[in-house]
Amino acid sequence: SSGINAEWPLRPGGESGDRLTRAAKVLEQLSGQEPCFSKARFTVRSFGIRRNEKISCWCTVRGAKAEEILERGLKVKEYELWKGCFSDEGNFGFGIDEHIDLGIKYDPNIGIYGMDFFVVLGRPGYRVRYRRRAKTRVGTKHKVTREEAQKWFQSKFDGILTNKKH
Repeated sequence: SSGINAEWPLRPGGESGDRLTRAAKVLEQLSGQEPCFSKARFTVRSFGIRRNEKISCWCTVRGAKAEEILERGLKVKEYELWKGCFSDEGNFGFGIDEHIDLGIKYDPNIGIYGMDFFVVLGRPGYRVRYRRRAKTRVGTKHKVTREEAQKWFQSKFDGILTNKKH
């Protein structure tokens, strides 16, 4: 059995100011929680971003709420994912181009945003890696592999794995 922890960084990378605030509203509508903001680590003049400037927002959702949002995201992709979407550690991610495809009503004041979905799969007992006291490594046999993640995706959502990137 695999637990699910889904994390969504919104895609407008390098955006700041008003556009980022509107993107955060979209994320709040979708997840029902207040999103976190990520700051630029250093100035990149070609991207037009400065150090410590807020450049993205994201939200970690777990449990039943995560599964419900993931289901909506996969419906947009028609339950088809490229095999390259899966990492060796058993995580997978995909992106959508328009948030309104998730069933959120279009608001002209907000606009349209794309977003990335990233799903982290873990077994019971993964807490040993993150807890504060007696922290230790997760054993090799206990880690979720790429094949297990793909099998989980196919059985849970009747998903289709493709060899071609869309």
